[in-house]
Amino acid sequence: MEIKGRAADWAAVAAGVLLSVSWIWDAMVGPPRAAMFILGLLIILSATMSITRPGLMASEAFIFALGALVFVLPWLMEFTANMAAAWTSWILGLVAMVAGVVGSLQASGTMHRRGPVPH
Repeated sequence: MEIKGRAADWAAVAAGVLLSVSWIWDAMVGPPRAAMFILGLLIILSATMSITRPGLMASEAFIFALGALVFVLPWLMEFTANMAAAWTSWILGLVAMVAGVVGSLQASGTMHRRGPVPH
């Protein structure tokens, strides 16, 4: 069985899954918990789009933007005192941002080889 997609996209999927279920070990409640859950699901959705449509640059940029939002989330939602949640957010945000950049570089190479993505 051959695994489709790029490693960066699969790393973004993993970061999204971990972010979505991180409330289990972070003891998060309320709006910060919902924000982490929703952002994790959005990262999974965008990474899945990147896997199924390798030349789609918008999904890679969206992964990067979501990763940046996840990274600053502890300050935006004021949960820096919960160190487990804050570190989870910082690490997974960085993983998503790196996956977005690497995926963008790889997608631009795909786009140059095969031409623009048909609509």
